[in-house]
Amino acid sequence: MTATQSTTLSVGSGPAARVLAVAKRPGGSPGLFWLGGFRSDMAGSKAMALDGLGAERGLAVTRFDYSGHGLSGGDFNEGTISRWLEEAEAVYATTEGPQIIVGSSMGGWIALLLARALLARGTPARGLVLVAPAPDMTHELMSPNFTLEEHQQLQAQGYVEQPSQYSDAPYRINQALLEDGAQHLLFGSVIETGCPVTILQGGQDPDVPAAHAIRLVTHILHDPVTLTLIPDGDHRLSREEDLVRMKEAVLRLVEAK
Repeated sequence: MTATQSTTLSVGSGPAARVLAVAKRPGGSPGLFWLGGFRSDMAGSKAMALDGLGAERGLAVTRFDYSGHGLSGGDFNEGTISRWLEEAEAVYATTEGPQIIVGSSMGGWIALLLARALLARGTPARGLVLVAPAPDMTHELMSPNFTLEEHQQLQAQGYVEQPSQYSDAPYRINQALLEDGAQHLLFGSVIETGCPVTILQGGQDPDVPAAHAIRLVTHILHDPVTLTLIPDGDHRLSREEDLVRMKEAVLRLVEAK
């Protein structure tokens, strides 16, 4: 078994420069490329399950933390979809050969944007596995649920803070994140990926409703799509049986001709 190699990657310049923490497991093709969610990091259970699958099957695995997350530098409060997508593209550029992109929650949105960019370059991904994907989350899942008081706070101070069931600290949602998200909205037009797409969605997800995943399927018209609805699954989908489903979905893409 080849050991994971920890490294760093500098992205951006001047005031926008930041240093990303990257973990690479050398191995064969296709590689596995992990994109985490909002406020998550590359040491979470799904990311580590993917890394374990790579170790077991001798496949290359690439994980990293977005700026302001985990071990990476940068200020979370400066984070936007544009910024995190730029980082995903920079880390992806360090990989070799075809990649299966696995994105969780916000990482599912970034995975779709990355796949679109790769297709435009003529180097499409091998496949996508999206776990509780949250495309357009800024406009579909965040701002529509703000109370009147939160909208007023957003206008007055440029951010709102909301309690999280995943952390003791509240989540800060910045006006800049919401405004930037408008540049990357996918719903309303055909989503092109250039590769097979597998979606795993929990039926009891309080953050990304199952209807959101179904709506996503209706936008992917030119690529094969498989949606698996897990009736008792939550947003994290990190139970052992959920991790098995994720790994099986990845292996189907690995073995596809």
